[in-house]
Amino acid sequence: MKISITKGASADRIEARRPDGSVVSTSFPHKGPIPHDAVHFFVESGLGIDSAFWGLVEAGKHPEEVQDLAKAAGHASAGRPSIPDAYFVPVIQAERIVECFEADLWGGTGDPESFRDMVRAGCEQSLVPNFPITDAAIQSVRDRIAEFRRQWEALSVGGSCELDWDAQRTAA
Repeated sequence: MKISITKGASADRIEARRPDGSVVSTSFPHKGPIPHDAVHFFVESGLGIDSAFWGLVEAGKHPEEVQDLAKAAGHASAGRPSIPDAYFVPVIQAERIVECFEADLWGGTGDPESFRDMVRAGCEQSLVPNFPITDAAIQSVRDRIAEFRRQWEALSVGGSCELDWDAQRTAA
C-alpha cells in the first residue's frame, strides 16, 4: 500500500492506494510536530503490528471508520471501560505505543525502560496486554520518526511525503 501524507495549512491529508487499486483519503487536523497517522505508520511497520490502523486501512476500512470500530469493540479510551474485543487489541496496543512516541516528540526521549513503563501503563489502563518492545526496536522507530520529522519540517504547505507500507513491513 502506498501512502501519501500532504501538509496543509491547518489540516493535513492522507491518501492510501491499496494493492487492489482502490484509493481512500481523509484530512485531519494538525497534532504535534508530525502527523499522528505518520507515527502510526512507523510504529506499526517498525514493530510488525499488521492488524492495527494501517492494516485495517489496507484491508478495506476507511481511516474514519476506525474510531467507530473502537467504540463498538469496547476501546477503553473511547469512553467504554471494558475489555476490548480480541480482534481490536492490536489497534489499542498500537495507539498506546504511538502516544509514547508522540510524548518523545513533544518532550524529548527518555531511557528505554521508562518508555516501556509508559507503554505498560497505557496498555493496563486500556485493559489490553502489554506489548513488549526491545531497546533496539525503540531506537529504530525513534530514528525513523526523526528522519520523517526532518523531511516533514522541510516541506512547504502542499508538499507530500510518500510512504510504502509493504516495503517498510518487509524491512521490519
